[in-house]
Amino acid sequence: MTRRPPAGRRALAVTAALALAAGTAVWSGQPSSASGGAAAVEPLGVPFLPSPDPLHVTIGSMVAVSMTVQKNVTIRLSDGSTRTTTQYTFTKLKIRSHMNVAQRAAGHTVTIDVPGEGSLGGYDSAGKAETTTMWGNITNVCVRVLVKICGVQGLLDFFGSLIPLTAGAEDFTGDIYAIRTVDDHAALDSTDNPVHLPGTITVTTP
Repeated sequence: MTRRPPAGRRALAVTAALALAAGTAVWSGQPSSASGGAAAVEPLGVPFLPSPDPLHVTIGSMVAVSMTVQKNVTIRLSDGSTRTTTQYTFTKLKIRSHMNVAQRAAGHTVTIDVPGEGSLGGYDSAGKAETTTMWGNITNVCVRVLVKICGVQGLLDFFGSLIPLTAGAEDFTGDIYAIRTVDDHAALDSTDNPVHLPGTITVTTP
């Protein structure tokens, strides 16, 4: 069974589907602060815990702006289990071409397809930086330096853990548990939307 929303509602549907599928939140305000104790699990600052079934994300071409990497972050999932994974934080994640997000869980598949350009985060109308945080594992990414070089995710993780990186990439593939995009400086009456993913959503059941 396949459902497609009207064209005028597609961007909103994509945002809502990300929230339902893996705990993505469009959230105005500061992220929750961690509770004390060395064994504390990283609070994701989303309204509910992400599914143990991660999103499978592919992006044809993208630019990560001011990316930092924190390895070995432990997060709690909705089934009560925990995962030790990698946390990626960006000022902006710009989609240059074709983002596809798929989650298969509980007998259904949710697919979000953004065929052209889109973005997560950036700068609001006051010129203040927004933030996108992603928890998961990158399994492939390519960069182009005269020629296309793939499988460099380990290098990006290494340098991103030392300094903020701004880099273009191609053929991104990753399994992502949660994505959070926030406008850290938003006023209560702000209408800035840090998520721009014009595309379609398809829900398929047996």
